[in-house]
Amino acid sequence: MWELTVLLLLATPEKPILSLHPPWTTIFKGEKVTLRCDGYHPLLLELRPISTLWYLGHLLLPSYKKSIEVHTPGVYRCQTRGAPVSDPIHLSVSNDWLILQVPYAAVFEGEPLVMRCRGWYDKIVYKLHYYHDGQPVRYFHSSANYTVPQARTSDSGRYQCSGTMRIPVESAPMFSAKVAVTVQEARHATAVRLLQVQSARAPLRLGCGVHGPRAGGRGAGIVLVRGGYSHPQRPETQPMAATPGPRFSLGLGVHHRPGPR
Repeated sequence: MWELTVLLLLATPEKPILSLHPPWTTIFKGEKVTLRCDGYHPLLLELRPISTLWYLGHLLLPSYKKSIEVHTPGVYRCQTRGAPVSDPIHLSVSNDWLILQVPYAAVFEGEPLVMRCRGWYDKIVYKLHYYHDGQPVRYFHSSANYTVPQARTSDSGRYQCSGTMRIPVESAPMFSAKVAVTVQEARHATAVRLLQVQSARAPLRLGCGVHGPRAGGRGAGIVLVRGGYSHPQRPETQPMAATPGPRFSLGLGVHHRPGPR
């Protein structure tokens, strides 16, 4: 019975991991980002290479490579042959003068939280302010990232940045859209099922190991929400979709030893 259970577990592939490079889910119009799909591959030798399927919404994209470059906003997923579809990544394209960028991957307690306020096509932002829930938390003379070295759940909230740019003379203060950030509790780190198959005569053991905040390199996604700030000197802004919610994988450890013969 236990042998059958193990075979079923081994025969069930995990979802492929979809990653974004650079790791920001908001970009300016005309820019491109790279999506990479890392996932399950059958152990059997095959004559044809393993292909990757890519989806934009419900549309199948004409690419079978492990990585693709994209610039169209929407919800992306990938799938390797024999495995389920990956969790989604929401890509947003902005026409704002300023955008506040946060990582697409999970942020857990104790990890650094990094934010980047970008000017239109990397123009230098002067008199740069970062805000947390409407309160100023950091000031820089010119473009710089805002980093919380060890994030806590109290660092969750709505963030925004403001500053001026020389286009060609110094502009009035401009504001980015607001972004909602959630810092996950460390105890909610992903539980990873560990399988150790020893030699045929050795005991078979199934273990449950809980990894740290970056277990497997993935966790709960940051939720991004576009605000409704209006500025007379900036172009129109496209709406931004929310990023995926938490994903958990739990395993139950059991031991089995052969009975006496």
